[in-house]
Amino acid sequence: MYRGRLERDLSLWVEKGLLPEATAESLLVEYDSRPASFSLGNVLMVLAAILLAAAVLLLVASNWEAIPRLVRVGAILALIWAVYIGAALLFARGASAAASGLLVIGALSFGGAISLVGQMYHLSGDEQTVMYLWFAVAAVSAALFRSGAATAISGFLSWASFAVYLSNYDSRWVGFDPWAPPIMALIVVALVRFTRAHRARHLAYLLVVGWLTWLYALHEDIRVAIAFVLCGMAAFVAVSLPPLRGSAFIRSAGAAPAFYAFLVAAVGLLLLNIELDEGWPLVLVGIATLAMAVLAIALQGRDNGAVRYLAYATFAAEVFYLASVTVGSILGTSSLFLLSGLLVAIVAWVVIRLERRFGVRTEVTE
Repeated sequence: MYRGRLERDLSLWVEKGLLPEATAESLLVEYDSRPASFSLGNVLMVLAAILLAAAVLLLVASNWEAIPRLVRVGAILALIWAVYIGAALLFARGASAAASGLLVIGALSFGGAISLVGQMYHLSGDEQTVMYLWFAVAAVSAALFRSGAATAISGFLSWASFAVYLSNYDSRWVGFDPWAPPIMALIVVALVRFTRAHRARHLAYLLVVGWLTWLYALHEDIRVAIAFVLCGMAAFVAVSLPPLRGSAFIRSAGAAPAFYAFLVAAVGLLLLNIELDEGWPLVLVGIATLAMAVLAIALQGRDNGAVRYLAYATFAAEVFYLASVTVGSILGTSSLFLLSGLLVAIVAWVVIRLERRFGVRTEVTE
């Protein structure tokens, strides 16, 4: 999709005389020479590794009682060592796809091995500890081999660990374990930056959003929802304005920081709409929601498509929601929409004036 857009832009610039045709062709050749961010072969290799790991573990489990205990332990250890040594050799030869597949097999086999050995020797322990150890091994292998596939496995294991906790403790806050999800998310983000597995960062961000939503479910306190809105919008504005927006750290993270900060604020606004569904509190929350959606579009709408569409959806959903809950009072609904329309018009006028002023300053600077 990006290549098609790039080709159209280059053709337009050539037609306008802004760029020589030879330079445009050279730019396309250079872009085509880059390694593809998506490879069907790599994806199929990882899927094959998952199926092979499942097949091995099921085969061993089905014949577990027929295999001597010492042989069982030796086979598990040999399998894990074999796949990691094989991955190292394949990485050294440049066969990254096959090496990534072996790392996936190794990570999944390690988790299965822990469970099977625990059952075989009746070792004491709980599922949560097993998940922590499994995640730690996957994260270490991702760092040692600088593997994007292992980083993605670590991200999924962080979600699995959180799910195990919620299942074991009936979604209650018990001990230190509830702090594990955000810590795991930080580890996954660090691995993403180190291994350049950029798509895996969404697993970490979504885990934090899910963890925050669970915090609200624990207390169902309106102050928690307000904290989501205030903290989310504060983080969104911080990463949308200089100096953070221009920093190398934020630029390298792409659209994710702004999008997920605004998503947290949007979740808080949704919760406030649910809690405050009548009277002036409803009007204030509605106006705040519309204003924040417009602010998000003004700050990030041009360059961040994810934020733009989320703000569009938030704005539209709020308008339809307000229309549905105030349908009994047509005058009240029209007054609310009139005030909202005037507010949006004023913001649009200010944004247009600022864009023109920035454009003039850019031309003078150049």
